[in-house]
Amino acid sequence: LEARVVIDEKNTPLPGFYAAGECACVSVHGANRLGTNSLVDILVFGRRAGRHAARFVKENEWVPLPLRPDERAEALLAQLMNSSGQERAADIRDTLQSEMMDKAGVFREAKGLTEMRSRLEAIQERYRRVKVEDRGRKYNTDLLEVIELGGLIDLAEALVSSALARQESRGAHSREDFPKRDDPNWLKHTLAYKTPQGIELKYKPVTVTKFEPKERKY
Repeated sequence: LEARVVIDEKNTPLPGFYAAGECACVSVHGANRLGTNSLVDILVFGRRAGRHAARFVKENEWVPLPLRPDERAEALLAQLMNSSGQERAADIRDTLQSEMMDKAGVFREAKGLTEMRSRLEAIQERYRRVKVEDRGRKYNTDLLEVIELGGLIDLAEALVSSALARQESRGAHSREDFPKRDDPNWLKHTLAYKTPQGIELKYKPVTVTKFEPKERKY
């Protein structure tokens, strides 16, 4: 709750790394964050992140940087800018959006999710041939969209793998082939890791304190 980023099911923090807002996945809203409710955790955990980050800086020495800390980022940018591919980022993004809505929307089932996982392999292959049409070095929004698209595809892979594994319905995850919530087996957080072999899933328990989980009656 100090807005630290944890890296495994044991809540091991990554020293000096903090997050707040939508990217933090604090889970204070359960399995379905309702519209505008994000303002609450932005305020609370934004303050916590800033406060604890300031304390961390005061209490710790500077970490020595490698000789070229930006080497990997520069290599990625060079690869994208010098690509000879002919795929347009906008076309790939349109395909990703339409197919994710169709096969991995709020209401999903095993057949569609399995098909989507296969389709994502083809979309990743198209992304390897993506072309940055604007080769400019200043305020290049085309390059930014290409980079963001890569993140969207990675996120889609994590979402589809997680949804396919979770054989129940909970919050905004509605499995039409598993319409009931299954607390004995699935009252736990999903942790998704991208590896060279694909998405690896791990889980950690939900900490239940004051309010016990109950069946939704509406």
